[in-house]
Parts: sequence; C-alpha cells; structure tokens
Amino acid sequence: MTEDAALLSCCGLRKTFGKDAGLVRAVDGVDLDVAAGETVAIMGPSGCGKSTLLHLLGGLDRPSGGEVRLAGSRVDQMSERALARLRQDSVGFVFQAFHLMDELTAVENVELPALLAGRPARVARQRATGLIERVGLAERAGFMPAALSGGQRQRVAIARALAGEPLVILADEPTGNLDSAATLEVLRLFESLHAAGQTLVVVTHDSRIAATAPSGPWPTWTGGHEQAPAGRPAGGA
Repeated sequence: MTEDAALLSCCGLRKTFGKDAGLVRAVDGVDLDVAAGETVAIMGPSGCGKSTLLHLLGGLDRPSGGEVRLAGSRVDQMSERALARLRQDSVGFVFQAFHLMDELTAVENVELPALLAGRPARVARQRATGLIERVGLAERAGFMPAALSGGQRQRVAIARALAGEPLVILADEPTGNLDSAATLEVLRLFESLHAAGQTLVVVTHDSRIAATAPSGPWPTWTGGHEQAPAGRPAGGA
C-alpha cells in the first residue's frame, strides 16, 4: 500500500525515554499503513511498546522522530490546539479501563464529547441515544457505570468513541479486563463496525483476539510487517 492510499500511516516512527544508559526505545523505526475501512490488530507481548505506538498514532503523545499522517495531514507536526481538534473530530479512543465518568449515566457518558465540542444538547442526546442502541444497550441507557457489567461498560466506551464520527478508532487492549463472553460481544461489535466501513486499529497482547474474530482472523502487525491471516491477503481486513 502506498502512503497516499493509507488513511492512517507512520514512517520511521520513534519514541524514546531517558538517555545514555537509561535510554529506552519504546517505539523504534515503525512503518505502518492502514487503509480506510480496514481493521488491523497490533500484536505483541506486554511492555513491547504497543500502547505507546497507539498513543503516537492518535496524537496523545509526540514522537521522538518519524512521521504520522492521518487523512494526509502530518499529525507529528500539529500544534497542541490542532491535536486537540484532531482527537475531538477524527480519532476515537477505546481503553482497557473504560475511563467512563462514574457520576454520569451511560447515555450521558456517550453524549459528553459532543457537548464538550459545543454541539447543541438536543443533537448530542439524539446522537448518543442512537449509539447506545447501536451497541445493544438501549435498556441500560440510564444506568450508572457501577450498575453495568465490564462488557457493557466497554460497549458504552465504544459508543462514546463513535460520538464524533471519527475517521479511525484506536482501541488499546479493549478486552483486557473482560471475560470470554464479554470479549466475544466486543469482537462482534467491532466486526459490525468494520462491516459498516469504520477503520479500526486494535492493540492486544492476546493472539486469540485477532484469530477468533467472528468473521475470521484480522490482519496483524507485529512490529516489522503486516501478517495476513490464512485465506486473507495482507493489507485487507
């Protein structure tokens, strides 16, 4: 895939911490292309830099070197204000720990990004209600996070990530705190998003996650190159 064809890409991406004997190369010369509508799993053991890479791709952290591009724009060269706008409008994040507001209901958590972006309350609530229904939680829209299971909380978090109609969703170990049944629910939701054309990049240390997706294995990236699952060409999801 050429850089021009990729929705999200990085080239020679590096992130280091410390110096001299304490230098840590968390991300070291990474090249990655993700096409629009593609689902890619970034694989590797805990501590290998997967989450750091995801933060760099989404503008949550700045690289020590290399380039990051989203929809043709250089993310690594953006100002702090531009990065905030990028995270608000173009990137949806899903985290292992959910990061829901405990004092807000499920639907209020989902509408919060739209309200912070200055959208009218009525529009934000309509969008949030539709997303809560989309993730199968319409009957729990008024529940506080503490009254939801782990899988339900993660589905609320996914709905929140969709609130701004992002170009790409970046998910960091989204099933890490879930049991097998809840993991399957989240995978099915990701598959439905993929079928609808949503671009997804999912970080995981568990090879079973990418291998057992309901519609078949996802392409995986393991630090050097993309690997195509059996029956699927590299670069396609």
